[in-house]
Amino acid sequence: MTSPAAERGREVRQRLLATAVELIPERGWAAVSTRSLAERAGVTPSVVHYHFPSLSALLNEAVVDSMRQVLAEVEDVLDTARSPAQAIESILASAGQYTGEDPASLLFIEAYLAATRDERLREEIGGMITGFRQRFGRRLGEHGVSAPEETAEVLLAAVDGLILHRGLGAGPDLGPVTAVLRRLVS
Repeated sequence: MTSPAAERGREVRQRLLATAVELIPERGWAAVSTRSLAERAGVTPSVVHYHFPSLSALLNEAVVDSMRQVLAEVEDVLDTARSPAQAIESILASAGQYTGEDPASLLFIEAYLAATRDERLREEIGGMITGFRQRFGRRLGEHGVSAPEETAEVLLAAVDGLILHRGLGAGPDLGPVTAVLRRLVS
């Protein structure tokens, strides 16, 4: 049985992580301060440092947890795909919810930028992407796609690029893109 104090501590920690996920897209990674985070979460700045060794550690954990959740959702969608073409359609349908300007897209863009300056964050995000790409490549291989790992790498990079382009107002309609990407797995 968990004590009431331990439960409150867990709830505060989760609230701080959720608040970071809100603030990063709103203000940008560098503009999130301990004070602004604590204020939004309804705690004192000392509480932030009680639960996390640093603001950077909190932001990193928040974004990595969020990315893991999104990748798990995409994998769940891929589990229902019966062919490589359906996998492409599923990935693009999932990516369709990301405009490049929505909070999740902005969170990930900010995290990618922060990872260029934070080796630990770069390794964590890179490891997640590599693992997801390998699992997707294995699925493609099971369906007879030639060069499945390389194909998975190109497909996933293309989807990331499409989302980035959409955020710049230069992204194409995903409908015609689906046909192009399906050709990679046929």
